[in-house]
Amino acid sequence: MNSEEKKQTQAGQQDSSKQQQMNQQQEKEQQQQAKDQQDTAQRDEQASGQQQENHDHQEDQEVKQDQAEKQQEKEQDDSQQEEQQKENKQEEGKKKKKKKEEKEKKKEEAAEKSDREKLAELQDRYLRLQAEYDNYRKRTLKEKMELTRSAGEDILKGLLPVMDDFERALQSIDETENAEALKDGVHLIYNKFREFLKQQGVQEMESQDQEFDTDRHEAISKVPATSEDMKGKVVDVVQTGYFLNDKVLRYAKVVVGE
Repeated sequence: MNSEEKKQTQAGQQDSSKQQQMNQQQEKEQQQQAKDQQDTAQRDEQASGQQQENHDHQEDQEVKQDQAEKQQEKEQDDSQQEEQQKENKQEEGKKKKKKKEEKEKKKEEAAEKSDREKLAELQDRYLRLQAEYDNYRKRTLKEKMELTRSAGEDILKGLLPVMDDFERALQSIDETENAEALKDGVHLIYNKFREFLKQQGVQEMESQDQEFDTDRHEAISKVPATSEDMKGKVVDVVQTGYFLNDKVLRYAKVVVGE
């Protein structure tokens, strides 16, 4: 081999070595580029994951914020509703209180009106009773006066026949000589007058030989009793006593034994 060939061989080897170096350099560059791409992809993936994570976190925050806002709105609504219910209850309580006060007022007014009506009714009744009593008193007094006049008139009218008998007896005293007939006439007049008194409710009081009674008798004298049985009894009647119905009209004047 000549020197020219050696040079060519060396030159070829050098070119081959350069080519190899270039290939290696190119391969390294490719590897580096691939690595860079891989790193970029990883970074992009990491960035995308972070971005997704941030997005998810943001969405979570937004959801939580939305929930918090809704919860706050709900609490506000509940608070407003509670406040409204409280106000409604207070308003209802005021209405009930007002209604109760009005009812009590009406009841008091009705009671007051009823009391006034009762008072007016009592006053009217009192005036009516007073007027009726005055009328009754006047009517009773008038009837009593009329009764007294008519009773006295009836009594006097009843005494007139006795007066007629006395007049006839007096005429007979001067004309008759028969004392027995005159005696019978006097007894007749006496019995007639006695019967008239009985008709008027006047009765003789039986006092002879009766126990002395201060409610019926008036003792005018006392004498020794003729026997033990006559002590404290009426031994003589000086003046006859009379009853008018059940009332003592005149006390009997008597003599009492002791």
